[in-house]
Amino acid sequence: MSLRPIRLYPDPILRVRCPEVTSFDDGLRRLAADMIETMHAAVGVGLAAPQIGVETRLMVVDPSAGEDANVVLTLVNPVIDTEDGSDRVAEGCLSIPGFTEKVDRPAKIHVHAQNLEGEAFEFVAEDLLARVTCHELDHLNGILFVDHLNGLLRERAQRHLRRMREEARLA
Repeated sequence: MSLRPIRLYPDPILRVRCPEVTSFDDGLRRLAADMIETMHAAVGVGLAAPQIGVETRLMVVDPSAGEDANVVLTLVNPVIDTEDGSDRVAEGCLSIPGFTEKVDRPAKIHVHAQNLEGEAFEFVAEDLLARVTCHELDHLNGILFVDHLNGLLRERAQRHLRRMREEARLA
């Protein structure tokens, strides 16, 4: 396992819709292990493959932020089948450091995905697990949490993103 650098906005890979995983091999398992290690080192609760520069439909989720290894989920080719309710809570993103804002997400979702061996599974997620799963799945589709903002909140996010673009240009 090894830590991978987290890609920051405005890295173009963050806007890519990732292709599905078709090869369930040792490389995929190594990538997932690296993602879990990277997520925990960053004290994150989720990480999607494009956030470490890999264009593939793989994400890891840990609502315990590394406190409980038994709750880490590795989702390959995830799809949300149904959504229920609504919840508005502040979100942040490892790829957009220093910015948080309240985002509307479903309160409950039904997800199907594959594990690292390619076996299908499904689960129901509520509250934080639902939020993180939606957030990371957005990454697999090239969507950032700030894309869900409107009005003055969107303008505030745009100012932060402009600063990040300028800092990246000067680096």
